[in-house]
Amino acid sequence: MNFFERRTLIRFAFVLLCGVVAGASPAGRALAQEPMPSQQQPDNVQGTWEIEAKNYNGSFDTKSVQLKQDGNNLTGHFKGPNQSGGLEGTINIHHIVFRTKTRHPLTFRGKVTGDTIDGFFNIEGKRGEFHAVRTSPNP
Repeated sequence: MNFFERRTLIRFAFVLLCGVVAGASPAGRALAQEPMPSQQQPDNVQGTWEIEAKNYNGSFDTKSVQLKQDGNNLTGHFKGPNQSGGLEGTINIHHIVFRTKTRHPLTFRGKVTGDTIDGFFNIEGKRGEFHAVRTSPNP
């Protein structure tokens, strides 16, 4: 066995031994049981939400969305003061993004905390802020 083969074999044995020791220790078992971020389930956002929006021009209005959830995928309906229509989006653990299928599409991005969502929305290149509260769990 040449030098490089020996070195590769030693590295492999070391990595294997470290994995066995980590798995045998209480801390290693606890780490092994923790879900990986990609394995965490997304927050449940299904339901009807009322959105208080601060628009890009400083005015305030109320919008609403009904969200249906299938895993990470969202569909539903949007209703604003000047337009309404379908929507589609995604939820990744606590982060939500959805876009309306309206004459002037809005894109909402926010963070879910229980029955609230806080974030920003864009319409025609302009940005506003929003705070949403779930008013019922099922659309």
